[in-house]
Order: sequence, then C-alpha cells, then structure tokens
Amino acid sequence: MTASYELRCRECGKGWGNQPKSICEECFSPLEVTYDYDEARRALSRERIGERPTNMWRYAELLPLPVNYRPSLPVGFTPLIRAPRLGEAFGTKRLLIKNDAVCLPTLSFKDRVVAVALANARAFGFDTVSCSSTGNLANSVAAQAAREGFKSWIFVPSGLEPAKILGTQVYGATLVPIEGSYDQVNRLCSQIADEHHWGFVNVNLRPYYAEGSKTFGFEIAEQLGWQLPDNVVVPMAGGSLITKIGKAFGELIKLGLVEDKPVKFFGAQATGCSPISTAIKTGTREIAPQKPATIARSLAIGNPADGHYAISTIRQSGGWAEDVPDAEIAQAMQLLAQTEGIFTETAGGVTVACAGRLYAQGRIAPGETTVLCITGNGLKTTDALTAAYQPAEPIPPRFAAFEDYLQATLNPTAEVA
Repeated sequence: MTASYELRCRECGKGWGNQPKSICEECFSPLEVTYDYDEARRALSRERIGERPTNMWRYAELLPLPVNYRPSLPVGFTPLIRAPRLGEAFGTKRLLIKNDAVCLPTLSFKDRVVAVALANARAFGFDTVSCSSTGNLANSVAAQAAREGFKSWIFVPSGLEPAKILGTQVYGATLVPIEGSYDQVNRLCSQIADEHHWGFVNVNLRPYYAEGSKTFGFEIAEQLGWQLPDNVVVPMAGGSLITKIGKAFGELIKLGLVEDKPVKFFGAQATGCSPISTAIKTGTREIAPQKPATIARSLAIGNPADGHYAISTIRQSGGWAEDVPDAEIAQAMQLLAQTEGIFTETAGGVTVACAGRLYAQGRIAPGETTVLCITGNGLKTTDALTAAYQPAEPIPPRFAAFEDYLQATLNPTAEVA
C-alpha cells in the first residue's frame, strides 16, 4: 500500500511526494497536503464515521497518516455546546462554543496538530522532535514526545507564562528560552532544522502538522448533525487554524458529507499583535509585521506564516476580522467563565471579546448559528487575571462571624452597628 496523499505547492502546484519539507524549491511558496478524494469518498460515509471511536482519528482518510499507523492517544472530539447565557449577553439564542480547552493531553487544540506531526516524524525516522512555540505547542510537543518515546527540544521566547513553562518542563523536554520575539525564535529553528536531523513540527513537518487543525472543523460539522454553521469566530496567531477549518468544510462538501452552504469566517486578534486584522480593516493583502505587546502571548506572532491565506479565507467568505485590547481580553475571560462555566486562556478571551464586537457591529446576525472557537485552557494563563482576584481575609470558625461576613458582603455600604 502507498499513501493516498502528497505534498504540493500551494502556488505553482508542483508535487513533492512525502518528505519532511515545507517550502517549494521551485517558487519558494509553502507546501500543502493534497489527497486522493475519490479514494476518501469510497472509504467515508456518515454512518461509517459514526461507528468509529469518538476522537479525531475517525477522519483518518482525510489526514496525512502513514500506512498502517495506529494512534496511541484519543485526541480530539471535544464538546460543542450551546452558550445560552453568553448568547443572551450578545443578543442571540444561536451561539455555540467548540471547547478545545479540554482537549487531550494538554488542554489546547495544539494537541491535534502535534498528534499528526509526530505520526510523520516517526515515519521519517526522526528520534528527536522540536518546535518554536508561544506556549501551547511547547506543552503538547513535550507531552506527546514523552509518550511516544522521542527526545524533545523546545524553543520559546523569554517571558512566557510560568504555567506554560512548567507545563513543558514537567514532561522532561529540554526547554531553550530565547531573548526575542516568537518570529525570531522561529527563524532560529529554521536554521537549526537545516543543520540537525530533527523533526520540527512547525518547520520541516509543518504541512503535515497543519492538517491536524482540520479535525476541529470536521467535528463542528458532525456535532451539528452533519451541517455547517453560518459563522465561525477563530483566534489567529499564524493564521493556519482559520484556513484549515475552511479546508475541512470544503472537503466535507466535496465528499458529500454535508450540504454546500456559505459560511462566514471571522478572525480574532489582540490589538497588541494584530497584523492580520489590520490588513483586513485597511483593505490590503500586504501584511505589515508587528512587534507583539499583549497578554495574549499564544497569539503573539507578529509576522504570521499563513497570514495571506487567512486573509483570503476571511474575504472570500464575506467575513471580517476584529482585534481587542488587553483589558477587554481579561474581561471576556471572566464573562465566559461566569456565564458558561468555561475557563479559557487569553486566546479565548480574544475570541469572546471580538465576537461581542462583531455582534454589536451587526456583522454577525442574532438569528444565525455561530460557533466560537475556544482553543486553550485558562489554567495556563492565570497571571492574566491575578490582579482581579485578591485573596479574602479569613474569618473565625464561628457562626456569628459568618453572619457578620454575610451581611457585610450583601450590604457592603451598610454601617456597622
């Protein structure tokens, strides 16, 4: 048997087979995985997918997996839940949340992409895997490398959230902090990948890695009863996730698994690092790199690798992009927690806050089915909210003391007798 997929240049179309490679040597454009859709159509049906285990591997024919690959982790198939109380705040009854804050094994959507990347790392003979990361990817590479028996080297910009640093080191990874931005870290990793036989998930394995994001979109459609939503709001860092959800919907239509319908894509960024939303708002295809300055560090990529493709996905769908300042990000994290019981990291705060603006602007209609993409867990970025929650003074273990505390809490302006 041979693989039913291969790498092709996204611009000139030249095929490159399957190898650890991300750039076309003919025109220097990015490579992407393409599939034999006739074979996938023969293998897949709604019924057959429904009989498989509830994880991302149920869509195996639409993923670049080596022949006879057997996954060891049940990654994905996270909840898609209705959000009535958050919807009430936005003036809609048709709001849903796709919650990857509970994805296995490290509580972010990066677990999806890493699972696919490491499947190919093994097939290509790497014994060491690596990445440049703003936090979530570092956690996921370290955890899955430990489980799969790889050595791991993780490169991060200095100043990441302590929880994400700890959440990488605990798995035994070698963590290398770099003085500089993510973009500088990523350039260094590209140089290292040229000199060392390591599998960098977001460098030489990037085309395979990126395909894992499609499962986010596959699951949305299946969990909606094999229907597409009207709108999707997606946080953007490098810009890959929004394009891959678009690709996922397109593949489902191509295979006849869902009916064709227009879906608008809305991108969400932090104002302190908003190169894609800035380009959308100014009406240009040119992305001006930015120096990140935001609490949403997982989105802090000033020169997004897939920015141009994200712009195309948004514009072709009739969508839009928004960005919000740090204060609104923190408030939106609290709003989601206090309305729907979901504690998201700062990237989720960006998504929720931008969605609120999009409803207020009338870009998303209240009667449309809209999915907000929550991509990471709030336990990773607790520092963003520390100032908002100061520890209370303890009270004595007596009922009378509690009654005084209760009255003071319910009536904070009342005079003490």
